[in-house]
Amino acid sequence: MTNLEIAQAATLLPIDQIADNAGLQPDDYEPLGRYKAKLTYQAMERLAADPKGKLILITAITPTPAGEGKTTTCVGLAQGLQKIGRSAIPAIREPAMGPIFGVKGGACGGGYSQVLPMEEINLSFTGDFPAITAAHNLLSAMLDASVYHGNPLNIDVRSLWWPRAVDMNDRALREIVIGLGGKTNGYPRQDRVVITPASEVMAALCLSNTIAELRERLGRIIVALTPDNKAVTAADLKAHGAMAAILRDAIRPNLVQTIEHGPALVHGGPFANIAHGCSSVIATRCGLALADYLITEAGFAADLGAEKFMNIVSRSLGRGPDAVVLVCTVRALKHHGQGDDLTAIKSGMDNLLRHASHLQRYGRPVIVAVNRFPSDTEGELTAIRSVAAESGLSVVVADPWNQGGEGCVDLAEAVAKAADEPGEFQHLYSLEDDEATKLDSIARLAYGAEGVELTPTARRSIRWAVDNGYPNRPICVAKTQYSFSDDPKKLNAPMGFRITVRDVKLAAGAGFLIALAGDIMLMPGLGATPSAQKIDVDERGTITGLF
Repeated sequence: MTNLEIAQAATLLPIDQIADNAGLQPDDYEPLGRYKAKLTYQAMERLAADPKGKLILITAITPTPAGEGKTTTCVGLAQGLQKIGRSAIPAIREPAMGPIFGVKGGACGGGYSQVLPMEEINLSFTGDFPAITAAHNLLSAMLDASVYHGNPLNIDVRSLWWPRAVDMNDRALREIVIGLGGKTNGYPRQDRVVITPASEVMAALCLSNTIAELRERLGRIIVALTPDNKAVTAADLKAHGAMAAILRDAIRPNLVQTIEHGPALVHGGPFANIAHGCSSVIATRCGLALADYLITEAGFAADLGAEKFMNIVSRSLGRGPDAVVLVCTVRALKHHGQGDDLTAIKSGMDNLLRHASHLQRYGRPVIVAVNRFPSDTEGELTAIRSVAAESGLSVVVADPWNQGGEGCVDLAEAVAKAADEPGEFQHLYSLEDDEATKLDSIARLAYGAEGVELTPTARRSIRWAVDNGYPNRPICVAKTQYSFSDDPKKLNAPMGFRITVRDVKLAAGAGFLIALAGDIMLMPGLGATPSAQKIDVDERGTITGLF
């Protein structure tokens, strides 16, 4: 059976029952149909003040294009913890429709470790992505309107920073020309469109603890410069209030259920290769108050999502994880070992060991979870255990896709034990470090690089940010997800490379600097045979072809 067939065959409980089982009161949530709900502001305020649970971070080794099952493991682990008598909630990101219609698929997990209703979550869900897109584009429209109506803020029209956004893969929108058709349509200029998960509005929402903080972050967003290189912000345009109003409901976490009828939070959706790649701080805090364990996932591999969780998200959250699960697959190890035998697996373990070494620097226990596929042999699993044991790593084989929570009981027991181990969480760098030092720390300690090369453009951008009142910001590196390096063709654990940062962008609303490394783009494109060709709906409204 496919993921979709398994999801459609499942029996869902009414969302009121899921909420009650999670310990929520009727005033804590607002049902949106039979199987979805949003937490209320009352619940957000009460729960966020009491984040007493253990926080578990799920990450992975460098993935293949198909992904290695982090979300499936995240949901399966939550179900496994329930099996051993612990309350647990997964808090994951909302799927973006661009990848759904592209190649990678949705973000609801898979097999018998899914969050449901899968079709609705993958296709529009509760309207959060449209609201974020609308708030982003309102700012674009207000910026152009201000320039058109006399330019009272003295904006240098050659320095407009703020693009448009759309939640779809569309390469034709990467670079566009707008304002054609005469004077009443504005002035012709070059512009661009980013995919909604790459929007700074998305990042600001996911890192905010309250609607008041979100409004303040939105006001800090830089949209342009004056002729003397001073920042013009959304607050200068008086746009941030209306933007926050559009996001009034989007900031409230969404409550759904796992396939085994446990509560699940699905909220926010920044990409991890071009943004910080984690579910919202608010959802994480609320989940920590509702359960013994909150299981959250950081996008792509540990060098991207996990590094950003540890050094960006944890600073907004006010804490780090109690334990980290590093997901791997036999398939990915063979991919990095560039073969199909035990020798390739052992060679590909270099990738896993480098990720584990990076994660151990944060001071919390790391558990390797092998996401088992039906084709995996005992000999292959033994080879993974053997190499890991030589480095002192704990390895647990899990089967979340085929067996759901039952297939993650061993992993759940290992995680529960690890989360109780003493130790102090620490960041990879201090905010007081200069920006070049922060980047060098990330490159050396998270990627295994020999250091960082900053282009003159990148150095000028950093200097501008510091000189204009934006020092001591964390760094969000935008680079390929397929390699430790900035070259996607360098597989496994490359040596002797340096990371080239071609430019640095200040995301003042999100609160970090974005370092652009390699040929990373903020707008993906569809392939020759996108997944959209297989997706359809019948006369009764039943979705087909969705994973």
